[in-house]
Amino acid sequence: MSMDKMVCDLETGICGEAREDSIEMIDLNQPSKKITLYYVTDPICSHCWALEPVLRRFEEQYGHYFSVHTVMGGLLASWDGFADVSNGIRSPADVAGHWREVGEHSRMPIDGSLWLDNPIQSSYPPSRVFKIIQQKDEKLAKVFLRRAREAVFAFNQNIGDDKVLTNIVNQIGLDGEIIVKEAGLASGQQLLEQDFALARSLGVRGFPTIIIVNEEKKGVKIVGAKPLEYYVKGLEQALSIGKLQSQSLPALKNMLEKEELLFSKEIEALYDLKQNEVNTFIQKELSPEEYQLKEILGEIYLEKK
Repeated sequence: MSMDKMVCDLETGICGEAREDSIEMIDLNQPSKKITLYYVTDPICSHCWALEPVLRRFEEQYGHYFSVHTVMGGLLASWDGFADVSNGIRSPADVAGHWREVGEHSRMPIDGSLWLDNPIQSSYPPSRVFKIIQQKDEKLAKVFLRRAREAVFAFNQNIGDDKVLTNIVNQIGLDGEIIVKEAGLASGQQLLEQDFALARSLGVRGFPTIIIVNEEKKGVKIVGAKPLEYYVKGLEQALSIGKLQSQSLPALKNMLEKEELLFSKEIEALYDLKQNEVNTFIQKELSPEEYQLKEILGEIYLEKK
């Protein structure tokens, strides 16, 4: 113990730091996870990719209040008869421009040129793989979804393809061949149909949709990629409390250890930085042997060494 902690004040009757009030109310109860956050999404939903920086910040700061249940929504069954007229999408080639716009607007890198030369035929295959992994391990399913999104949005890989999916599943430490095969069985589709039914019962028609529900089955529905304060306010309403207690954010070192890859926009959103402050922040927080700094589509990103 340091010497200043040994100082005992005769007036306050305190040994140690005498700056605190002698009587104060404290609450040692950790909020019990009585709130469920349903995140209805799809592996190829570009606005869901755009939401990742905000969602990560929200979970890191307020995740002690809720448990997350990720639900697959089924964005693209197939191109037979598909049309998203409001976004001017009638064929795969139409998606490329839409994705690029979302990428430029959100600064979460999106290539999108695969829609021109190697289009995804359905978002169901990666969704089924997600469901199979989720049955085994919710945390790993989340990692798979992130890796699948990195693959399709930033690195322009067709995640409707079994080989690509097998490779991603192998990378997260599971047997890709077995899981992709399992996902292709009728039981894989049944799991997906259960999610579709849940999404319908929650009244979901677009992605991302986040529904924050309390024990009384009352809640808040937030549709589309929104700023952080929308989700904070929604959680406050579901909990019926005025102000949430936020948890302190993990250091960048810990964050990179967990995530393995972080884009500049994600670091900015997490630590309240401007784009031009990111490089200095990285150098301050990490030692050179811990990371590689790379660039894609005009955006820098961190990769764990």
